[in-house]
Amino acid sequence: MDPAPDDDPIPALLGRYRPVSIIGHGGMATVYRATDEALGRDVAVKLYRAAADDDLIRHQDEARVLAQLSHHGLITLLDVGIDDSTPDDPHPFLVMELVEGTNLAEALRQRRFNPREISEIAYDLAEALEYVHAHDVVHRDITPSNVMLVEYGTSAFRTRARLGDFGIALGSTGSRPSGDGDSTTGTAAYLSPEQASRGEITTATDVYSLGLVLLQCFTGRVAFPGDPVTSALARLTADPEVPDDLPDDWTAILRSMLARDPAARPAIAELTVAFRQAVIAASSRHKAGETEPPDEQQRLDAVQHYRILDTEPEGAFDRVTAIAARALGVPIALITILASDRLWFKSRHGTELRQLELLPEVSAQVATHREPWAVPDTTKHARLRTHRLVTGDFGLRACAGAPIVEPGGAVLGMLLAMDTEPHAFTLDDLQTLDDLAAIVMSELTLRVVSRD
Repeated sequence: MDPAPDDDPIPALLGRYRPVSIIGHGGMATVYRATDEALGRDVAVKLYRAAADDDLIRHQDEARVLAQLSHHGLITLLDVGIDDSTPDDPHPFLVMELVEGTNLAEALRQRRFNPREISEIAYDLAEALEYVHAHDVVHRDITPSNVMLVEYGTSAFRTRARLGDFGIALGSTGSRPSGDGDSTTGTAAYLSPEQASRGEITTATDVYSLGLVLLQCFTGRVAFPGDPVTSALARLTADPEVPDDLPDDWTAILRSMLARDPAARPAIAELTVAFRQAVIAASSRHKAGETEPPDEQQRLDAVQHYRILDTEPEGAFDRVTAIAARALGVPIALITILASDRLWFKSRHGTELRQLELLPEVSAQVATHREPWAVPDTTKHARLRTHRLVTGDFGLRACAGAPIVEPGGAVLGMLLAMDTEPHAFTLDDLQTLDDLAAIVMSELTLRVVSRD
């Protein structure tokens, strides 16, 4: 059965897993959001396109690898099967845990990560890989696209990184799996030198690829760009450029991970410890280097201090939202003020809405976000996809925001950009929002100075 478009019905696989919509396409498979009709839950179904004998063996190998792994840093395999609705063209499939979140590749296109976030991502992935390597498995395809960043819907838990796609994984003792022939397997920009030269593959391969992913988190650039052949061959003659001024021990750690000689790279167990220390160091520096944000009552007092809540529209602020909409190419932009129970709109461009009602605990949680952020597709976001702006007539499909932060550290509100279509916001877009939010804050500060 050929993979169908989102609006074409597909029979329930194994009589219980009914595909609903396409999540993504790969070179060998299509991944669907599906309903497990036996348990009434959503799952992900990876349905393969090819089913030649060699393909069936490879898919069975992937299933066996996944079946022996169970770890909170990995995406869990739930079931396997073969769709034989077309007997002459059987399609193997895997049923996996549906993980709601954004992959790291998409997140890196949206914004830069701070050292604490990178340390947390590194620790999560190293911990997962330490478990994988202890089971004599090499992933062989550590890339930003295969890392999911997951929010669990409460302020008590940070975003977690989870590793997926074991489609080319193999036992750590083999040089390469049967069926690879003379081909190089993996994603070109993240291959290790030994993968590029078709040498012996060990757990050190995953260490090198993880190093490239983390380096990209710091620099915002792919270390080995270009077409697949150029990118792969560059690994054999050049080392990636690691900045000298990375915080803490990151420069030394990344250079050791990216050694061309696999024997010179640290074991993943050593890195798990090092990354845990990096998390602690980054968190301590964050606390020591910044004033603790005001509590919720102090924040509400700051909102009152600026005397902007429930005031009339003003040209100075309306120009900011107009600029934000034009610069980001979106139909809607808002300057919002966060009260105890609502998000009130000081300036509205492209909508007649005046405010959103919020529970007090939600207002307090929103006020903790002190960095620009973006959601390119609200229907895939764990929390926003059920919000009334998304499910109702407003039809919100993408949004980005920058906090409006007063000198004392209190978040007064947000400058928001919204679209009714999915929208891939860039780092420049977020910087523009951040700059415009700072202009809003400057205007508010000048008014207080003039008033006093």
